[in-house]
Amino acid sequence: MNRYRKRTFVLELAMIAVALVVAFPVYVLVNLAVRPVSDTSSPIRPTTSPTLDNFTQAWQQGGLGGALLNSVLVTAGSVVVVLAVSSFAAYPLARSTARWSRGLFLLVMLGLILPFQLAALPLYQTMRDLHLLGTPWALILFHSGLQVPFTTFLYTGFLRALPRDFEDAALIDGCTPAQSFRHVVLPMLKPITVTALVLNAVAVWNDFFTPLLYLSGSTQQTLPVAIAGFFGQYVTDWNLVFAALAISIVPVLAVYFVLQRSIISGFAGGLKG
Repeated sequence: MNRYRKRTFVLELAMIAVALVVAFPVYVLVNLAVRPVSDTSSPIRPTTSPTLDNFTQAWQQGGLGGALLNSVLVTAGSVVVVLAVSSFAAYPLARSTARWSRGLFLLVMLGLILPFQLAALPLYQTMRDLHLLGTPWALILFHSGLQVPFTTFLYTGFLRALPRDFEDAALIDGCTPAQSFRHVVLPMLKPITVTALVLNAVAVWNDFFTPLLYLSGSTQQTLPVAIAGFFGQYVTDWNLVFAALAISIVPVLAVYFVLQRSIISGFAGGLKG
């Protein structure tokens, strides 16, 4: 029978302290989001007369409805393309023993070394020539190319740790390499797929610079750009800013709670692999 020891008590205190540190910014966010504009007290002080008017005003003044739809479209489209391309690209890179495989893998990994800012101007000109500026498709195309090297790296490392017994058995039974990947390998990639999905979705959802660059001058915008519109040169309504931030967090939290079990098991399995 395990005893409650001093070490356990210290660990509990440490975890409580970490939880408080993490929860404090969330408390300030919610506290200011529901605070009336007339209340100018300290952000730490609990709001005595909470109101939801800030959310209504933020939604209407910032055009958050259209921005939310654009963010969902860009994030979902980019993640689907990245996961599909990276998983298919990583399979031959991880399984092939030819010399070209290692060289091609190193070529793909250059995407992790070179900063995308080096290609910002050529990419902008390319999007302009393709008449994609001012549309969410420019962002989907950009993020698909930007996130593929990192995601391919994750998939390749995970695939190299997987045994080939099931694939060899499928090939002996008459499956082609493509059928073996689809029916045997792809289901085993669920842990790393969930991990890559979360990392890519958060990166795309929170991106500010790219939408600001490619959607500038148009009526289309994503949530980070829409929220930035609340910051003025001389005055900033912080209550609306925090209300808009709370709105932008809700979709991410909703997806997390729906897929909580898969995300936790995916991170555990992906990191283990």
